[in-house]
Amino acid sequence: MHEFRFDPCRLPPEAETLRREVRAFLAEALTDIPAVTHAQTWSGYDPAFSRKLGEMGWIGMTWPKKYGGHERTALERYVVLEEMLAAGAPVGAHWIGDRQSGPLLLRFGTEEQRQKILPRAAKGELLFCIGMSEPDSGSDLAATRTKAVRVENGWLVNGTKLWTSNAHNAHYMIALFRTNFAEDAKHTGLTQFLVDLTLPGITIRPIKDLTGNAHFNEVVFEDVLVPDDMMVGTEGNGWAQVTAELAYERSGPERYLSSYLLLGELVRELARRGDRSADAEIGRLVAHLVTLRQMSLSVAGLLEAGENPILEASVVKDLGALFEQDMPTIAHELAGVEPLLGQGSDYEQVQGFLTQATVSFSLRGGTREILRGIIARGLGLR
Repeated sequence: MHEFRFDPCRLPPEAETLRREVRAFLAEALTDIPAVTHAQTWSGYDPAFSRKLGEMGWIGMTWPKKYGGHERTALERYVVLEEMLAAGAPVGAHWIGDRQSGPLLLRFGTEEQRQKILPRAAKGELLFCIGMSEPDSGSDLAATRTKAVRVENGWLVNGTKLWTSNAHNAHYMIALFRTNFAEDAKHTGLTQFLVDLTLPGITIRPIKDLTGNAHFNEVVFEDVLVPDDMMVGTEGNGWAQVTAELAYERSGPERYLSSYLLLGELVRELARRGDRSADAEIGRLVAHLVTLRQMSLSVAGLLEAGENPILEASVVKDLGALFEQDMPTIAHELAGVEPLLGQGSDYEQVQGFLTQATVSFSLRGGTREILRGIIARGLGLR
């Protein structure tokens, strides 16, 4: 049975120095932006802003310099991420490439893939999406049915990926396909590929959410020829690779800061009224937030030490999603203000956006059912 580790993690002095630098940059870069736009933060798409971050050296921070990185620590990167999210910076364009596609290629990619892709990704010029979830299988990656069949010079792909964030804006997808169709190859028959989304036969259909935004997509593959040299890692090792990748996706500060802007607006709204009746509840929310941050930071420390804290990351993601999804309801109960879209005060509009957006937060990085299954197995309960 696994014992969960959430060891205390202290940020080094150089990380706090970096924090001040990032705050100064954001104070200048994010002027005259509506609060409701800030609330979209890591789903906010602004390629020009991402390229500015590339110029600052804040994409691919931990990657080797020979691949366009800066060889800084995971904890320094963590500080940059939480400052970006707390400020509501539009980081969605480069987020996936920086968070997991780049590290995946560093660990499992070929030298040619690294040289071709990573330097441009670190500049904010190449954008990624992740092809994991599918219709009828959701977050159960072992149920992947999109087929990649070996043919001359490559692999012929047919199938559909669903809920793919930012596929309509991305240049590449790191996709999980089934390459072995035997009944006993549920886990060992999966392989990852680096897919150029301009290849013939790929159709991308944006899916509008309740806010009217199209963040998720359906991506259909019809006889798409993916070259041999675009396989990531080894054939049949996709399950192990994607499991390692998910530790990066499930544990970062975006797992508890996606509703942070609403907490700030709530405090300002109550202060404007001189209402102190909610002080105890605000204190509880802040305590919850601080605890989640410490858990997330602990996972960052484990990743910095070269470990694979997949179970700890799953706990952070599950608890963080609950916190984020509860925030609009709690805000409504405390302030008694109806959420609005396209009109009203900053508080009303931020509450309106997140009331609708948070519904999807439990999809990102695996549904609650999948995460709790992983946790249960880790505890020896399954």
